[in-house]
Amino acid sequence: MNRIASTVGSLGKRKLLVPFFTAGYPDFRSSLELVRVARDCGADIVELGVPFSDPLADGPEIQHSSKVALDNGAHLGKILQGVQTLRQTVDLPLILMGYYNPMLVYGPSRLLNRARRCGVDGFIIPDLPVEDGASFAEAARARGLSLVFLVAPTSTAERIALIDSRSCDLVYAVTVTGVTGTGKKFGAGTDRYLRHLRDNLSKPFVAGFGVSSPETAARLCRFADGVVIGSALVKIIRGAKNKPALFRQVGRFLSTVRKAI
Repeated sequence: MNRIASTVGSLGKRKLLVPFFTAGYPDFRSSLELVRVARDCGADIVELGVPFSDPLADGPEIQHSSKVALDNGAHLGKILQGVQTLRQTVDLPLILMGYYNPMLVYGPSRLLNRARRCGVDGFIIPDLPVEDGASFAEAARARGLSLVFLVAPTSTAERIALIDSRSCDLVYAVTVTGVTGTGKKFGAGTDRYLRHLRDNLSKPFVAGFGVSSPETAARLCRFADGVVIGSALVKIIRGAKNKPALFRQVGRFLSTVRKAI
């Protein structure tokens, strides 16, 4: 049982707080320190974004962080080494979230083998459709790793069932038909969608895309098993005047969300 399975298996009434940080943003060392900040503020799982030049599911905030991270020299091999460094002090589940092209170039088997050695617990790959990701999911599961597929408001009942069956331990519910970013509006339609997922998924699910405040996080957690927060954190990091302020403001925000959910 990997860390993700252990965490979701012992949830009880606790809701998952899942912050997303782009590896290499604002610089590589700081992105690793942000994981430690998240741990200390009650995060349950951390997503580390693998920067890519064509992030098709990401809005302007994550696009900005990816561009800076690439300019800083972040790449898949360096990120895996960073996870290995984190494992000296951090025992939280760590998920790499990124696009399939760099992983394909790296080599799927080589990636999965090294990911396991370095302490990665799973992957979220937005542009790997569930129909094409079965072999990667099986290979990941064979190595004790999780593959988390995404479900969307446009997903049919048949597709929801397929995503549920092929996700290893957790499902990621995209809340909007669009890209990541703050300022999304969640209404009665969002509630119906998440309630439908709650009634039709056998696995726990987290909701992401547009979670920008403790209030929106709490709203989604009425139905979801947790929330993913990314763009809001990038905005905080981008606006911080210096490194101490950056860590302090991110920590304060995550602590407030943790309390709200």
